[in-house]
Amino acid sequence: MLRFLVLPVLLLATPAFAQAPSGTPPGQPPVAGSTRPDPSAARTAELDRLFEALRDAPDSIGGQLVEARIRAIWAREVSPAAGLLMRRGLRNLSNNVPDEALEDFDAAITLQPEAADLWLMRARALAALGNRIAAAQDLREALRLEPRHFGALVELSELLLDAGDAEGALRSFDAALELHPRMAGAEERRRELRRRAFGDAL
Repeated sequence: MLRFLVLPVLLLATPAFAQAPSGTPPGQPPVAGSTRPDPSAARTAELDRLFEALRDAPDSIGGQLVEARIRAIWAREVSPAAGLLMRRGLRNLSNNVPDEALEDFDAAITLQPEAADLWLMRARALAALGNRIAAAQDLREALRLEPRHFGALVELSELLLDAGDAEGALRSFDAALELHPRMAGAEERRRELRRRAFGDAL
């Protein structure tokens, strides 16, 4: 069973009627009207392309390669300081000390509440501590920040199954499969969820 896998910059506003000078001295910041790359738009466009490739992956190996690129983009959103705390939290989870992991993930989220992966990690720690309600809330926040986070959907499926909601677990897993049809082990896992939800007759 898959279990518990799992600074703002102040911009100086320039009046809309300001005209760009004919030549900007070297070292001066760009003025309104100049073209500047939008990192958020570039990230979204890259993710859009990757999710399309994920849906069209010919097999699980191809799917895993695209999945790794998507996860790398998500990981780049975590700052070095928050990432250090996250990695320490993951080590604590691996060492079966979820209470210490929870402290690490709490601190990481305080530093960077907009990073979906941090909410996912904290959900794992909360679930390991038996707090399913708080874990589900963290997973929903991860999905609010990153609606296509198939990893959070899989975690939510596991959480629902542990809570006795097999049909809800199946729905959540199916939502993950819509995003990532070639997920490793998906076919076998979905059969098990259907059996748990509807019985052996299906």
